[in-house]
Amino acid sequence: MNKKSSSRRTNIDYYNRKVKTRRWFLIVCEGEKTEPNYFRRFPVDTNVIKLDITGEGKNTKSLVEKAIELKNDTESDETDRFWCVFDRDKNPKNPNDSQNFNSAITLARNNGIDVAYSNDAFELWYLLHFHYYNTQISRKDYPDMLTELLGHKYQKNSETIYEKLKDKQENAIKNAKRLLKEYEPPNPESDNPSTTVHLLVEELNSFIPD
Repeated sequence: MNKKSSSRRTNIDYYNRKVKTRRWFLIVCEGEKTEPNYFRRFPVDTNVIKLDITGEGKNTKSLVEKAIELKNDTESDETDRFWCVFDRDKNPKNPNDSQNFNSAITLARNNGIDVAYSNDAFELWYLLHFHYYNTQISRKDYPDMLTELLGHKYQKNSETIYEKLKDKQENAIKNAKRLLKEYEPPNPESDNPSTTVHLLVEELNSFIPD
């Protein structure tokens, strides 16, 4: 194995696939802290799954390409699960912005990787714990809205946000599903607000011991 390949495997906490006793669950996030900090707090059964979560600081297509690279660099099998988590970042200077978002989702799915996307930002998932929102919200307003709802200043890279929202999670899942039903046919890049984070949350919940 060359040094470059070895380094990549270290970054995702690679473990010996030949003596595999757990399913591998890889989550590759756009944000370096916000999303990883949230998903790492899920109390999954570590005897059943090996949970690897990485924050790459990349977005859309480049993030998906990184996830594909990590997946292909390991000896995964059909029991393993792969997810990408990213936002619909609007870039008025890039005329291909909207196409990049939809094409990134397609690229991921064509390579066996599920997508937990948010339009406009990941914090929409947090807001849905409190209320149902079906009108466009500027991402710059999310922190102030969450500060008011939480009753204290919202910290973007909070390591305890999972616990603070846990008792409202069922409501968030219900609201996210209801929101997706409003878009027929669905078009992720223009469906604002919308999110599929609940799909990843539900899957992680299935690995939490009773």
